[in-house]
Amino acid sequence: MRLLFIGPPGAGKGTQAGKVAARLGIPHVSTGEMFRDHVARDTDLGKQVKAIMEAGDYVPDEVTVAMLSERISQPDAEGGYILDGFPRTEAQVAALDDLLGDQGLDRVVVFDVDEDELVDRLLARGRADDTEETIRARFGIYQEQTQPLLDIYGERGLNVFVNGLGEVEEVSDRILLVLT
Repeated sequence: MRLLFIGPPGAGKGTQAGKVAARLGIPHVSTGEMFRDHVARDTDLGKQVKAIMEAGDYVPDEVTVAMLSERISQPDAEGGYILDGFPRTEAQVAALDDLLGDQGLDRVVVFDVDEDELVDRLLARGRADDTEETIRARFGIYQEQTQPLLDIYGERGLNVFVNGLGEVEEVSDRILLVLT
């Protein structure tokens, strides 16, 4: 099963991707973790990413896609994977489509989270950069940038919506239920 998890910052995508991937026996493929792994292993792609990130720039799509291509070609991903963190833009959807070809994604799990409850959840984490204003701003950016992706995947009939609030295992169970 080839899945994409989409949701606002703090919705629990990474946590759920790890839990659900373990239960399905497929890898959780996080772009952030891929970047850190390549940098740590000092690969050619890792050297590029390190230089880009040190300059404060975003990693170009072609570098991300090259890493993703390498990652999903590994034996543990033969039965599927959960993507987390990519794609985030329409251009990245097109790049992912090119990479996956006819296989494509099986489902896009969209974390449906009430903004006010998300704000409360993130404020409870107690991080210095988590003020109500910055959380609401990130939520707004997420909605603006992600809606085109939801429209694209919705037209393909791939979107499944899951209430992202509740206990971790509860949310995992909801996700697995909509995937069956």
